[in-house]
Amino acid sequence: MDITINYLAVIAAAVVAYAVGALWHSPAGFGKYWMHLMGFTEGHMKSMPLSPAQAMSIGFVVTLLMAYVLAHFVVLVGATTWQVALQLGFWLWLGLVAPTLANGWLWEGKSPKLFVFNAAYALVNVEVMVLILGLWH
Repeated sequence: MDITINYLAVIAAAVVAYAVGALWHSPAGFGKYWMHLMGFTEGHMKSMPLSPAQAMSIGFVVTLLMAYVLAHFVVLVGATTWQVALQLGFWLWLGLVAPTLANGWLWEGKSPKLFVFNAAYALVNVEVMVLILGLWH
C-alpha cells in the first residue's frame, strides 16, 4: 500500500497540539493543578534539569513525531471524516497511550488523579491531531 503523507497537515497538527499542550499546562489552564499533582513548587520548576527552552524544543520534536506517525494511521484507516478520525484517535489512545501512561502510574507511585489528568490531556492531544490530519486532505 502506498502511503502519502500530507506534511503540511503533520506540521499543522503538531503546532496546534503543542499549543493545546502549552495552554493545558499553563497557569491559565490546568498548570497549577498539574504542579500540585506532581508535588512541584516554583522552586522545583526552576531547578529542572532542562531549561524551559530545551524542554519546549524537545517537546515539539516529540509532538511532531507523534503527528507524523498518526498521519500514517489516518491514511491506513482512511479517516477522512471527523467521526472516523475521532474514533481512530480514541482507539489509539485507549490501546496505546492510556496503557503506557497506566504502566508509568503503576510503577512510579504517582496519584491516580495525576494519571487521569495526564490521560485526559493525551486524549485531547491525540484527538486534535487526528482531526487535523484526517480532515486536511
